[in-house]
Amino acid sequence: MAENSDIGDEDEGTERAPRRFAGLARRIALVVLALLVLPYALILLYRSEFIHPVSTLMLADLATFKGYDRQWVEFEEISPHLVRAVMMSEDGQFCSHTGVDWEQMKGVVDDALAGEATRGASTIPMQTVKNLYLWNSRSMIRKGLELPLAIFADIVWPKRRTMEIYLNIAEWGPGIYGIEAAARYHFKTSAAKLTPNQAALLAVSLPNPIERVAGKPGKGMKRLAAVVDRRAKRSGAYITCLYD
Repeated sequence: MAENSDIGDEDEGTERAPRRFAGLARRIALVVLALLVLPYALILLYRSEFIHPVSTLMLADLATFKGYDRQWVEFEEISPHLVRAVMMSEDGQFCSHTGVDWEQMKGVVDDALAGEATRGASTIPMQTVKNLYLWNSRSMIRKGLELPLAIFADIVWPKRRTMEIYLNIAEWGPGIYGIEAAARYHFKTSAAKLTPNQAALLAVSLPNPIERVAGKPGKGMKRLAAVVDRRAKRSGAYITCLYD
């Protein structure tokens, strides 16, 4: 009788193992699903202008006890010179696309398939959702998550709100986030009082603000800023979604 009891215990333990594994798999699936859905819920929440979102880099700085400098400013308190410069440097078709510039994206895919070096095709909505919810890398996984988030954000947020969030979470130096902190750190002025030249220098530093220091530009950076400044001054037809 004792032997039969042992066999029964073994059978019951064998049956429990798959059930435990299935339960664990369900819990993991629910966690993954929640993580995928959360950014979309936050996009809806962030439509409210009184909410001031933070980026994943800002959270990382907090988690590692580095801290950061960011003072939120409303869109109306940001120099139009800066808005125009950033738009013409980062995403000239910002007012006309729906979160993703498919023409630019097609060019990147064609270059990749041809084995050529690819160029950046990230729009401001794409960069904004990446900064808010994702991580820095060139992985296809990140890009696959980024595209639908950018499209959804473009549907939910007015263009001015997208630009406002982007300019308030963009990194402009070690621990320097947002245009107000950047203007004060690099030029000892406010976001509202940036000159065209200062705005252009800040705009061209965005792709790599650690190496491209807006307040201490080299000759190459000054040349790029001059090009962006000229484009910004001729940007009237491109910025109708931001300024009447």
